[in-house]
Amino acid sequence: MGKTVVGSVSAAGGWPCGLNLNVVFLLSMVATNLLSLYHLSIRASSTTPPLQSGSDFDQQQVLQQLNAIRATVSHLCSSATPPPPPELVLYSRLAPVGSACSAHPDLLHRFMSYVPFAACPDDVHTLAEPLILRGCHPLPRRRCFSPTPPASGSVQLPIDPFAPLPDSAVRWPPATDAKKCVSFSCLPASLGFDVARTEAGKFLRAWGPLDLTVPQLLRLASMSRAGPIRLGLDVGGGTGTLAARLKLAANATVLTTTMDLGAPYSEAAAARGVVPLHAPLQQRFPVGDGTMDVVRTGHAVNRWIPEAALEFLWYDADRVLRPGGLLWVDHLWCRKGDLDGVYAAMLRRLGYKTIKWAVADKTGSGAKDELVYLTALLQKPF
Repeated sequence: MGKTVVGSVSAAGGWPCGLNLNVVFLLSMVATNLLSLYHLSIRASSTTPPLQSGSDFDQQQVLQQLNAIRATVSHLCSSATPPPPPELVLYSRLAPVGSACSAHPDLLHRFMSYVPFAACPDDVHTLAEPLILRGCHPLPRRRCFSPTPPASGSVQLPIDPFAPLPDSAVRWPPATDAKKCVSFSCLPASLGFDVARTEAGKFLRAWGPLDLTVPQLLRLASMSRAGPIRLGLDVGGGTGTLAARLKLAANATVLTTTMDLGAPYSEAAAARGVVPLHAPLQQRFPVGDGTMDVVRTGHAVNRWIPEAALEFLWYDADRVLRPGGLLWVDHLWCRKGDLDGVYAAMLRRLGYKTIKWAVADKTGSGAKDELVYLTALLQKPF
C-alpha cells in the first residue's frame, strides 16, 4: 500500500524521488536555514565588523554545505529512480530513434561521408532507406547538394493526378543496369504506377463488401456528424491514389506515407500533386495532435507487423484524429483465428463507434491457415 501512495503522489507531479527522500530533503533545508541564521546572529552580535577573510570563509562554509546537500540529494535521486515503464522499453526496441543510429555506425559513417560543396552521393536506396527502416532517421547532410531529376523543359508535370506519369520526374538508375526499371511502363500495374488506367478506377466503384468508395466515405462522414473531410493521412498509401481522389472530390489535403521499396513511390506521388511522407510504419506520425479528419491504413498494414508495433500505430492514429474523426482500416489481412482474439480486440479497445465492419475470405476455405480481410470504418468519440 505504501508503494501505491508514493506512486500516486509522483504521478501528480509532486515529488521526484519518493517519500523518504522528501524527508531527507526537508531536513537538509532546515539544517541549511539554521546554519544561515547562526552565521547571521554572530555577525549581528559582533561589536567589530568582521574581517573580509572571515566573511569569505563563512560564505565558503555555507556554499560547501549547500553543495554537499545538493550532491546527497542528487545521489539519492539517481539511486532511487525507478526503472522505465515496460511500454517505453518496448517502444525503444521497436523504433529506437535515438539509439538505432549508434547501432549501425558503418551505415551512418558511409551516409555522412561525402565531398563538401559538391553533389551528394546518390545512395538513397543503399544507405538512407536501410537506415530509416532500421529506426535511424539521420539528420540531413550538410554542405552537399541532393541529386534531383534532370531538368526537362519540354515535359511538364501533369495537372490531372490521373494522367500518365512522366518518366522525367524520377531519378532512374543508369540505363546500363538491365535489372532495374528506367521508366514507369516497366513497373507492374499492381504496384500503383499505372495511374491513368488501373488507379483511375480505385475508390470509385465497390467490387465487394470490403471496398469503400470515396463517395461512400464522404456520405458516411456527413451522416455520422464527422463533418467535412479536409485533412487526412493515408498510411502506406503507395503512389497517393486516395489522396488524389479526395483532392478532386472534396478538395481535401491527404498526406501519404511511403517507402521507396524497389520503386519510386515518393516521386510518383509528388508528380501527381499530392504530398508524400517518406516514413516507415514504426515511426510516429509527423502531424499534430487532433488535426486529422480521417486516417486510412492500406494493404501495408497487415499481420506481418508485430502486434505491439501495430498497437502503437492504432493509438498514434487516435492521437492525430480530431474528435469525431474517422479511422479507416482498409483490407487488413490476418489469420482467421487471430481476427477476433488479436486484431478485432485491439481495435475495439479504442472505444470507437463502428460505422462499417466487413470480413471476407482472402484464401480458399480449404487452406490450412485460412486468411481473411477486414475493412472497418470507426469513429473517434466526440
